Amino acid sequence: EIDQWTDLPPQLNAHLFNVAKIVGRASMRAFSCERIALVVAGYEIPHCHLHVIPSNSMADLEFANASTNVDRKELEQSAARIIVELKRDGVNGDL
Repeated sequence: EIDQWTDLPPQLNAHLFNVAKIVGRASMRAFSCERIALVVAGYEIPHCHLHVIPSNSMADLEFANASTNVDRKELEQSAARIIVELKRDGVNGDL
């Protein structure tokens, strides 16, 4: 358990940010967005994870604006679009 991302061991930190970059590039193509935002929050419970967010404006980064009732099928379709792009990049399996 790592409470702060700044406490990550260097090798794990490098791996996480490299994976975020790979997923970000695939997401940029999948969703035709202007940028990929990266947010490391880790509030509520001690943990570290990265939010890779397709974005066209700063408003896309407002968690208060996030949909809270997204259809599971829509989530699966979004995941499938990212997977297609990851495969185009030669990713086949775990990162």
